[in-house]
Formats: sequence, structure tokens, C-alpha cells
Amino acid sequence: MNRIDPQSWKADLPEFREKTTAFYAGDLDKMAYKGFSGLYGSYAQKGGKASMLRLRMTAGRVTREKFAFVAEAVRTHKVSRIHFTTCQTIQLHDLQQEAVCDIMERALDCGIVTMGGGGDFPRNVMCSPLSGVEKDEYFNVMPYAEAAADYLMNFIKAEKMPRKLKVAFSSSPKNLTHATFRDLGFAARPDGKFDVYSAGGLGNNPRFGVKVAEAVEPEKILYYVKAMWLTFRAYGNYENRGKARTRYMQEILGGPEKYAEAFLEKLNQVLASGENLDLAVAPWETSKKGNGSTACGARVIPQKQDGLYTVVWHPLGGQPDPAAFCALSDLLADMEDAEMRLAPDETAYIVNLTGDEARLVLAATGDGAETLFETSVSCIGASICQVGVRDSQALLSACVHAVREAGIPDGALPQIHISGCPSSCGTHQTGAIGFRGGVKMVDKKPLPAFVLYVNGNELQGGETMGREAGTILEDQIPAFLVELGKTVAASGMTYEQWAAKDPAAIDAVAAPYICLLYTSDAA
Repeated sequence: MNRIDPQSWKADLPEFREKTTAFYAGDLDKMAYKGFSGLYGSYAQKGGKASMLRLRMTAGRVTREKFAFVAEAVRTHKVSRIHFTTCQTIQLHDLQQEAVCDIMERALDCGIVTMGGGGDFPRNVMCSPLSGVEKDEYFNVMPYAEAAADYLMNFIKAEKMPRKLKVAFSSSPKNLTHATFRDLGFAARPDGKFDVYSAGGLGNNPRFGVKVAEAVEPEKILYYVKAMWLTFRAYGNYENRGKARTRYMQEILGGPEKYAEAFLEKLNQVLASGENLDLAVAPWETSKKGNGSTACGARVIPQKQDGLYTVVWHPLGGQPDPAAFCALSDLLADMEDAEMRLAPDETAYIVNLTGDEARLVLAATGDGAETLFETSVSCIGASICQVGVRDSQALLSACVHAVREAGIPDGALPQIHISGCPSSCGTHQTGAIGFRGGVKMVDKKPLPAFVLYVNGNELQGGETMGREAGTILEDQIPAFLVELGKTVAASGMTYEQWAAKDPAAIDAVAAPYICLLYTSDAA
């Protein structure tokens, strides 16, 4: 397998500087710039006065060296907004043109690539964040996720696909990366092999992936990656961007069974080509040993390595305070094998810590979520995103404030998922409760609103897309959640227990808040 040297991408950067200068000078319009800049992992923010840069963190893994680079860039360019994304990347926001160009170029020196971070390309490969350290995982899938990511970079400049391609690996049925409903997913099995799923995805017309193979040897995964690329090129919709994601191929080809046949046909072509894509990956784990110190607490997870711990840090809305982010990087600098792992729910896990180190990290990350509800997920929102409809971050902030003020106990509300538009960057369809941004006509006036989704489930074997339960005006959502929390708390159960007992019980609580009940003009 050919691995692209990150330094080689520097040859492409002068053109990015040229086009970015033209855009900020007003000589290149917004849509033309967006079509160009996505290849480089950057987009102009809403209003066109600043830029976002998406730093690929393969498999969600942020080594100390990469962490230190990002922290240095944050300090040098006075970055005011950082976002941990649901695709396990780090986004830097509110950047001026010199900052975005400088960070993009210097990132390559420590192996951080932004190329293909946007646009119609293979995106950041996702992986269960605790791979290699979690006690109940089937096996450590991270080495294979990293190998797949290296291979996929070869397609950035190959024949263009209809749209982006998301690949994910999961190490257990927790299915945190949604491997069973991504464009291509590798789900670990107890026997050390993978089941392979294809043509799934969230957003409009969501679909679970089609299981196209069972018990695949890990060293054979790249054949399936190549087959996925070929299948998408052959049957993806190049004419209609709204239907140019892999999940639409299930319908194009006549259903899941026909899709599986088409995928396997491409797989057989790859196997017959004689191209050697076998992997020789040596599964690795930390060699670090505990020193006899211990740590405990709600945010501490004992690892499968004796005497080592993981600390959980969930900045509200996935947006860490830049000063806290940089201070944590400084703290980890002298901790052997310590690193940060980003999760698809915007949580950060700091792994490979002794008990003494874990206590230091706990103290440094005390500004994050304090309850399950506060670990809720939100996309960056319409104040930043060009295509966003609603400010999902503002809604989450208002909800957290209201729930705190009401004194709702931990566990009475679940983690919720908020997307500012139908694109599902906040994964609203997978949560126990989700919201999707939109507009509602009330007395002939368009008002900010969100569609409520309930009873989604990401667990492998129990996957369920949340069902639409109605539309709630944005300013009513905090009150709805407070009432829901009070109702659940009064039952003496957690939200999970309460919803399992009666999945429709939430409808009764939501009914007074659903727009149709007080709207004279339903739209």
C-alpha cells in the first residue's frame, strides 16, 4: 500500500493562498470559493468575513505532538473558537486568511492533513475512541482504521466521486461511530474479524447500511475500501447533489439485496485485478505501566491495562475554552503515552494515565459537562455554518441553563442531539431525543423552530432512527425539556428506564409544545 507523505500536499497550497486572497478581496464569489476550498478542508463562515479550518484527526486520535501543535496555533493566532466535531476532527473557527493558510501549511509538519476535509472526497476515518484501552472491546480496531485512512488519501486526487465518503470502524456493539450506517463501516466481531456494512447514512432519506460481508479478516479490509470507491463511482448520482450520497444507491439498484450484489461484483473485480492490498498491521497497545497510584470518580474509566486510567472531558457543545485546551496540552506534554481521543458525540477522552496523572487531568478539565444531559451534542450552528438554518449551539446553551436553573437531577434527561439543518451534523436521528432546525409558520409569520425526534438508538443490533414527533418553536424547547425532566424525576426512574417502560410517554409531555396545537397556520 502506498502511503502519501503529508509533506507532499504542500505543493497544492500556493493555489489555496491565491484563491483565498481573491475571495477576501471580493474577486471570487462565495459559491465558487466554497467549491474550491472544500478540497483543502476549509470553508468561509457565514458572512464571508472569516474561515473555518478542519484538522483531520485520523481515528479521532490526537497524539501529544498533534495536540501541542494545535495548542500552539491557537495561541499564535488567538483562535477564539474550537469545535470537536461528530466526525472526530478539530475545527478552528473565526480565522482570518493569513491564519488559515499558515495553520494549514504548518500542520503538515506534524502529520496533520486538512486535504479532503470538505468537498466530494473521503473524509476523516472514524474509530471507537477507546480502541486499545477499553476493557470490553472485541479487539483494538484503531490500527486498521489508521491504515484505511492512509489508503483513502490516495483517492483525494483520483477520479472524483459524486459526494463525500465516510468510513467508520467500531470495536464493540456500542457502535459509537455508527459503523452499521455509514457509507462504509467495519464492525468488530468477538472472533477478531469484521462484518462490513455499506451505503448507510443520516440526513435526508436516512438508511441503515447493507451488510455486504461477514467475518472479514482484518488484513483484507482495503479490498473492501477499494470496492466501495468503485461502487460509488459506478452507481452514485453525479447529476443531483441532493441524491449523491451512497445511501441512495440502495434505491437506484433496486433494494438492499441488489445493492449487495453490485458491491460484491466490484469487490470481485478488485480481487481479480491482482493488486496486492493485504495489510501487515501490528496491533499495538501502550507499554506504559501503572505506578500504584489510583483514581476514581464519575469521569474516570479504568483501562484494561492494570493501573492506567482514562479521564472523560466533554466541553459543552463540543467547544472547549481555548485557554483550557492549551493548558491541557501543556499538562500532557510530559506524561508518557498520554493522548486525547475524540468521540463522535464530541466527548474527549484522555487515555493512558496513571492515577496521579488522572487526578491532575481531572482538575484541568473541570469546566466540562457535569451531567449526562450536559454531554448533549450540537453541530456548530447557523451563526457559523453557511448552510445552517438554526443556531443549534445557542439552543443547547439555553437548554443547559434552563435545566440547571430548574435543578433537574442527573439521569432524568438523556443526552440530546441537535442539528441546525437536515444534514444531521448533530446526529439528531440517533439520539433518545433529537432536534433538527427549521422554520414554522405561526399566524403567517415564519418563526425559528426545531423538529423533535424521539427514540433513536445507535447500538448495533438495536439500531433505530428517531421518529418525528412534531415541531416545537425554538423558544419553547427549554421549557419542554424542564417539564420532561420533572416528569421523569417524579417517576423515580432514569430517562432510559422511563422511556423503555413506555416509548410513547414522551408524546404526552411534548403535546402542549407541539406547534399544531396553538398554530392557526400550519406549514
